[in-house]
Amino acid sequence: MKQNILETIIGFLTIITSLLFITFAYNKLGNFSDVKNSYPITANFQNVEGIFEGSDVMLAGIKVGSVEKLTLDKTSFFAIIALRINNDVKLPKDTQAAVATSGLLGNKFISLTPGAADEELVANDEIKRTQSSLNIEAIISKLMYSITNK
Repeated sequence: MKQNILETIIGFLTIITSLLFITFAYNKLGNFSDVKNSYPITANFQNVEGIFEGSDVMLAGIKVGSVEKLTLDKTSFFAIIALRINNDVKLPKDTQAAVATSGLLGNKFISLTPGAADEELVANDEIKRTQSSLNIEAIISKLMYSITNK
């Protein structure tokens, strides 16, 4: 009888722990709270290699948003990135966006550099000035090719 009660209690605790983990994962991975407390903007890049949905958007090394969606413009063949920026971050209209890497081989993220314009970006605006991703492998390949051809 004592063993059945102990097994029941352990089973009940296991179920509660599983529900807590599922709730935590749903809140963290879903980013549903971010949608309410943020506004959407877009940026066009020639190359967004290494960026994916959920990548960080950083300003001065601090996360201020995330990448919501990546699409391809079928006429210009540029990548269109939909970003979500926290409501408490007001960016000037002439803000620049660049694909950056944390460290030499680290994760890629979108780095924002604010401009000096008086007007601010609002929901559904577009960042006009962008800098695409650097392909380290291509740079090393060109360097090796130039060294071996001398």
